[in-house]
Amino acid sequence: METAREAQAPAPLSFEAQILALLPQLRRYSRSLTRSDSECEDLLQDCVEKALINRSQWRGSNFKSWAYRIMTNLHLNARRSIARRPSVGIEEAENLAESPVSDDPLEKRRLVGALETLPKEARAVLMLVVVEGHSYQDVADMLDVPLGTVMSRLSRARRSLREKMREENVIQLRRPR
Repeated sequence: METAREAQAPAPLSFEAQILALLPQLRRYSRSLTRSDSECEDLLQDCVEKALINRSQWRGSNFKSWAYRIMTNLHLNARRSIARRPSVGIEEAENLAESPVSDDPLEKRRLVGALETLPKEARAVLMLVVVEGHSYQDVADMLDVPLGTVMSRLSRARRSLREKMREENVIQLRRPR
């Protein structure tokens, strides 16, 4: 038979129910970290997603501190990422000078032709690093190649592109080095 105490003890909350119960506190904490409503919601969503994905890592001791730790780590990782890749706000960017864009269709055609002469592996690395702005390590992870391979492919691609563009230049603008 059950004792009176066992009958009154609430059943333990499910994992999802614990997250739902903690949402208001996590939202306040997220808002205090980000100081922005939109960033707050993004951080909260990322935290809940990560908690759900990694539910097998929760050891059952203190759910609240585990969830707060996830949110803190996500916030710190985002801050480090921003520090590595600084950006300029849209208001500040309005005053930046644009880089001169060539309207010469021949130059564009030459560049496209020179890019097409590159081996596909070198062209992929060049586009990912130079055009898309990914780090060497990100590109290595994306292409599943060693970091040194990314660096050597990029170096060869740049050299080949530079030589191809120099060869097709009708008028030498600079003295050869």
